[in-house]
Amino acid sequence: MSEHFSTPAESFPSHAVAIVGMSGRFPDAPDLGQFWANIRDGVESLRTWSDEEMAAAGMPEALRRNPNFVPKGTVLDDADMFDADFFQMSPGEAKIMDPQQRLFLECAWEAMEDAGYAPGRIEVPVGLYAGVSMNSYLLAHVLANRALAESAGGYQLMLGNDKDFLCTRVSYKLDLKGPSVTVQTACSTSLVEVEMA
Repeated sequence: MSEHFSTPAESFPSHAVAIVGMSGRFPDAPDLGQFWANIRDGVESLRTWSDEEMAAAGMPEALRRNPNFVPKGTVLDDADMFDADFFQMSPGEAKIMDPQQRLFLECAWEAMEDAGYAPGRIEVPVGLYAGVSMNSYLLAHVLANRALAESAGGYQLMLGNDKDFLCTRVSYKLDLKGPSVTVQTACSTSLVEVEMA
């Protein structure tokens, strides 16, 4: 038996935040349901890499043999499965874009769907506040492939990889009309985003 309590909207503080839609991707969990199941079941998503796997990934032997090196890490499955066409992007544009930004765009779309809204058809202003970690993709993968970097050009490389474009790109692609603010305050980024929103 459950009871339903209703509270008048005016009794909530003016700065109250309601979570109406969510999305996320995590190691060994492509969505929030699996993430919760992993937490509930005590799933350890940290993987131990074999010497062969590290060598195949291009890790220098000197690092692999260093006694202080711990061969463990996490993997976000299917991070390379971005549907550029769905977001009206060329495959080349998507290929040079920071994977963090591609995943954020996908998760923003999924969060809107989870909330029951169709991006591009929202009649109220929707704000976006987010931050992203340092980008190693540009240096390690895009610029390391000289032909790819040169074919894209400097301006496109900047648009696809600079942290400053995280929120404004998503707001543009999803036709969000509210504030679009990329927040970078190191470890406090998420808390600052919620406070700002």
